[in-house]
Amino acid sequence: MKISENITIGEVIRNYPEAIKTLTGFGMGCVGCPSAQSETIGEACLVHGIDVQKVIEALKETVGAI
Repeated sequence: MKISENITIGEVIRNYPEAIKTLTGFGMGCVGCPSAQSETIGEACLVHGIDVQKVIEALKETVGAI
């Protein structure tokens, strides 16, 4: 799975549970929220005022994904 701003938080945490720590480290408590199943990483970053590229890079480093 390619980590990008267009995949949902739900997809990321289903495929890479270790990513939860990375996302919460950025202040995204939404990992347990029902809307996370359909909210993309890009949308979540926009809502939380977080640089999406920093999150993507951190997730790639955490999970070793492309």
